[in-house]
Amino acid sequence: MKHRIVVLGAGYAGANAAGRLAKRLHPADVDITLVNADPEFVERVRMHQLTVGQQLRTRVLTDVFADTGVRVVVARVAAVDADRKTVDIVAADGYREIAYDTLVYALGSAAADSGVPGAAEHACDIAGKQSALRVRERLAGLDAGATVLIIGGGLTGIEAATEIAEARPDLEVALVARGGLGDWLSDKAQQHLRTAFDRLGITVCEHTEIAHVQRTGAVTADGHTIPAQVTLWTAGFAVHPIAAATTVRVSENGQIIVDDTMRSVSHPDVYAVGDAALAPGANGDPLRMSCASGVPAAHQAADSIAARLTGREIPRNSIGYTAQCISLGRHDAIIQWVTPDDQPKPSALTGRRAAQLKEFICKSAAWSISHPTSMLPSRRRHITTAEPTPAITA
Repeated sequence: MKHRIVVLGAGYAGANAAGRLAKRLHPADVDITLVNADPEFVERVRMHQLTVGQQLRTRVLTDVFADTGVRVVVARVAAVDADRKTVDIVAADGYREIAYDTLVYALGSAAADSGVPGAAEHACDIAGKQSALRVRERLAGLDAGATVLIIGGGLTGIEAATEIAEARPDLEVALVARGGLGDWLSDKAQQHLRTAFDRLGITVCEHTEIAHVQRTGAVTADGHTIPAQVTLWTAGFAVHPIAAATTVRVSENGQIIVDDTMRSVSHPDVYAVGDAALAPGANGDPLRMSCASGVPAAHQAADSIAARLTGREIPRNSIGYTAQCISLGRHDAIIQWVTPDDQPKPSALTGRRAAQLKEFICKSAAWSISHPTSMLPSRRRHITTAEPTPAITA
């Protein structure tokens, strides 16, 4: 009987894991199934572009994984039973159950309202394709002079604010940040960021807490009202709740706790990658939710699974960071160079050259999805023996 590997989620992490597993393991020995709710790969790092009406390239998953040995199932994951080793899915033809021997959990994250009253009811988000399309429709319906309010001063908020301001200079764009604008960046990068915001006419409310979101804007903690026709919430992400409903050990925020090989600390047949995992990097600190973390974590998981199944040496975790990339519209960007533990260095690349480099990085990440087995030499190996399941202690 073939070893059954099921990968849940086909974002950057899940798709990379599936493709790499197909390259590492012999198809005569394994069945690899990739389950995803959307029939297409969603280039999540470009949702701010989709929001302003730009057309993104379509990548149908069945085409992407044709002739790789990976079977794509378009379905929504309803539940995981980690003790019975089954996954409940809901597809177009109804409900069914999939059994696995090894599970790779990569269901990612969605926008989190942080419990702020009115945020869920009155604010939009761009954490996924459908929500970004809804924002695009709302923006298209705005008259000149209307205000768009972005709540959240992280990477998503900055990229959304600058993209909207550049594409729609007739709108008033405002951003609310809990801290200072880009205060985690180097001095050079912060200065460039403020210059870009000034150039685009974006109003910034720094060191501001939002207490309530209304249909017509937001109210700050000190009682000030910020009027807006569209409010965009970018203040954080939450992981899919399915993992927390299982017996798999999770963190307080629902991420699956994994070791250096991306393997669950409680269930050795479960691996987690991407935003869904509380995973250590090379220095032991948890990886942040990002494409920059998800892709190398997927490689680590796939290589570890293949090594265990084929009796080879498990690779060392060497995941570290090089840069943070921030778009400031289509022709401006910041590449903030960072240490392996994600701390900013004094140096940063800015302007058009940074925009060109960020575009290359985004295209490379998408190319790796579109060509899931092309970047690796052929190393398909036969399974030698199933690794004994270690005892799990409470």
